[in-house]
Amino acid sequence: MILREKFINMKIKNALIILLVSVPVLLSAQTKNKPAVLAGVPRPKLVVGIVVDQMRWDYLYRYYNRYSTGGFKRLLNEGFSCENTQIDYIPTVTAAGHTCIYTGSVPAIHGIAGNDFIIQSTGKSMYCAEDSTVAAVGAVSDAGKMSPRNLLTTTVTDELRLATNFHSKVIGIALKDRGGILPAGHTANAAYWFDDKSGNWISSTYYMKDLPKWMKDFNDQKIPETYLKNDWNTIYPIDTYAQSTEDNNIYEGPFKGMTTPTFPVKTSSLYKSAGLGLIRNVPAGNTMTLDLAVAAINGENMGQGDNTDFLAVSLSSTDYIGHQFGVNSIEIEDTYLHLDRDLATFFTYLDAKIGSGNYTVFLTADHGAAHNPQFLKDHNVPAGVWNDASVLKALNAYLLDKYKIDGLVLSMTNYQVNFNYKTVNYLHLDQATLKKDCIDFLQTDPNVAFAVDMDNAQTANMPHELRTRILNGYNKDRSGAIQIILKPGYFSGHSTNDKGPTGTTHGTWNPYDAHIPFVLMGWGIKHGTLTRETHMTDIAPTIASLLHIQAPNGSIGKPVGEALK
Repeated sequence: MILREKFINMKIKNALIILLVSVPVLLSAQTKNKPAVLAGVPRPKLVVGIVVDQMRWDYLYRYYNRYSTGGFKRLLNEGFSCENTQIDYIPTVTAAGHTCIYTGSVPAIHGIAGNDFIIQSTGKSMYCAEDSTVAAVGAVSDAGKMSPRNLLTTTVTDELRLATNFHSKVIGIALKDRGGILPAGHTANAAYWFDDKSGNWISSTYYMKDLPKWMKDFNDQKIPETYLKNDWNTIYPIDTYAQSTEDNNIYEGPFKGMTTPTFPVKTSSLYKSAGLGLIRNVPAGNTMTLDLAVAAINGENMGQGDNTDFLAVSLSSTDYIGHQFGVNSIEIEDTYLHLDRDLATFFTYLDAKIGSGNYTVFLTADHGAAHNPQFLKDHNVPAGVWNDASVLKALNAYLLDKYKIDGLVLSMTNYQVNFNYKTVNYLHLDQATLKKDCIDFLQTDPNVAFAVDMDNAQTANMPHELRTRILNGYNKDRSGAIQIILKPGYFSGHSTNDKGPTGTTHGTWNPYDAHIPFVLMGWGIKHGTLTRETHMTDIAPTIASLLHIQAPNGSIGKPVGEALK
């Protein structure tokens, strides 16, 4: 009896030992089959951020009937769409937009006050991503002298790297250097952009000493030439583009080497004189960018490790084409139909490579675009062009007459009066009086709605919404002392004919520039829509909340909790 009890006790003891040894092994095996997990926190294997440069919110629906089921329609039908997302600041330009999306912050804090801005203390014009301390990698070109050093805050991509002790991979990709660099943040593994001169995708010594082999292999394929040898033709018969104006009209700018802005666009011959940079101005520029996104995921094994990786992709060709042809062109309609097909192909790739349900994708825009002012006027809508160069000349002449000093205003960039402070300070001019004189002059301009002294913006007699946006956009070190707000339908520019400028631009507070799409799909995302007002600053904290990481250190946005499971 005693022997039998000893035997039973021994069996129980051995069974407990086996169980204790087996449990960690079983748990480890189960963990490998789950999405990326760090310290027990569930996360997607990969986040893909897509910024469509110059995409107005209404493009989601303007061409909806012709979208495929796998691109924009899939985002809307499977994902969550914030239908009323607004930009929180002005000027609404590419660099500030990409930065706001990924920082949850505004120029007043993150410092990217425009594509270019004036350093107020020196009067020097600064490009948002310029960095003279670095050199190109992948080409011999000044286009490689770029980095994120002008950015003053962290990005959500930085915060992911910090949260995972830099195990997560972050890569930024865009034809435009600023579109790849600023979203990827300070700590990115890499950012890549296109060099027109060499036709290669390049980086800078900020990130690496040499391009990785997969990127060299990609460049060796000569993809820009391959695409440009195929002329740009419409996907559908041209007479079926009911959402656009006729093909040959005065509102559009032709390609150099063409006499009319019409299809087909013979890129096969045009690029021989225009150069490989022509790829920027055709839909194939977006196609090539997504080709590179696939190559980066494959080459870097993104989404295959134990930590969430992040790919920041900006699609720039929509902006180049929009500037040239405008909102109402067949060219823009066809560009979005091409992009829709490219997105469908890309999502199908992600399903196969990462696994459907294992990745999160969000799509948004850095800004929108205005209708061509002459197009609006021809349809009895108030609009026009504000010639900032002429206004600058006239303003300096006015100040010269009063102060007997020429060149007191350096620039009107970003709809701001940027003073020559070296002269102002040297001559001990009263700045309050100088600003008042400028504002009095500008308010006589029939196209100007408001001219605001930024030192007194809090009490400016204007709608609260506009006051908030100009305060958010004002960086004391990098923004002009006076902010100019034009009347709706007006933007800065000039024309070489009596019909006004061709194409379009952006930069203002108005809904056509400031109302952007924000759609999420995939891991952790509900299906649905939201009509309450959300903001561009809400995008980064929403992604941070999804990933259970800190929001960027300058973020002022709030997570869109309605979108998250």
